[in-house]
Order: sequence, then structure tokens, then C-alpha cells
Amino acid sequence: MATTKVDYGAKREAMTAAYLKPKQKRPATSARGIHHLALISSDIERTIKFYSEVLGFPLVELFENRDLASSTHWFHDLGHGNLLAFFDFPEDPMPPTRESVGGMHHVSISVPRDQFDRIRGELDKRGIEYFGPDRVENSLYFKGPDGELLEIEADPLEVMEGRPLAQ
Repeated sequence: MATTKVDYGAKREAMTAAYLKPKQKRPATSARGIHHLALISSDIERTIKFYSEVLGFPLVELFENRDLASSTHWFHDLGHGNLLAFFDFPEDPMPPTRESVGGMHHVSISVPRDQFDRIRGELDKRGIEYFGPDRVENSLYFKGPDGELLEIEADPLEVMEGRPLAQ
């Protein structure tokens, strides 16, 4: 049986032509931003220490999960009103994370260059492996306490791989 080779570059070009409008022709977004992303943690204290001490994202809220009294819901400040939240489910342990369709691949967080260098130093000091940069000097990928894939990048918001988002 013959297989058909897909030209993914041509496919991306066609999607870009069909859907990516010049900035001045795009409608305004209906969103104010991401309020929070919520991940699942297996250990509250370990997660709080990692995100607060290693990454420098202060804990700003912690309370009982309104849907399950044994579960805790907590939030770390990512700046600009953006939050990274977590739940734990101590009475219903979850399986380890894995990539799947409809799932999350990674969380990318923009930090100033001095914080990028500080975080890389913390990762080195704690023996936390990271990879990257691959195409750019401003990006590192590493795993959080529960295997969640994280990226820090020194590019400012609205910049991708060293250049402004599509204008």
C-alpha cells in the first residue's frame, strides 16, 4: 500500500494565508487575559516550594476546593494579573501526567532576562535537568514537581522566537 507524503510546510502556509490576518485587520480579542490555568499536584508543600522558591512565583491564595472538601486550591502570581493554580486530590490520587489529544503540552512563562538567569541557576543548583535552548537563546524547558512540562523564556510578552508576533 502506497503512503502519501504530506507537505506540512505547504499545509501551514495555506492555514496562515486562510486564517492569520494582518494585525490591523484582526478583530479585537474578547478576552482580558488568562485568569488562571489549573494543574493537579500530588504534594501541596513540594509544589508551593518549587513555584515560589525555584521559579519566584509567590503564593497569593490558598483555600478549600469548593467542589471537594478534602482538596485544596492554591494560586501563584505570574504577573500582569495572571495566575497559575493547583488542586490536590489526597483522597483520589491521580495517575502521572501524559501527553494526549486535548491535553496540555506545556506552560510557557515569560520572565525578564535577570530572572531567566536566576531560574537557570536555581535549576542547576538543585540538579533539575532542563533542555534548550534549541532554536533561540531565550528558552528553557524542564519538568515541574509532578512532571508538568514548563518553559521559561526571556522574550517579552507578544514576542515569539525573538520577533514580534505576526503583524
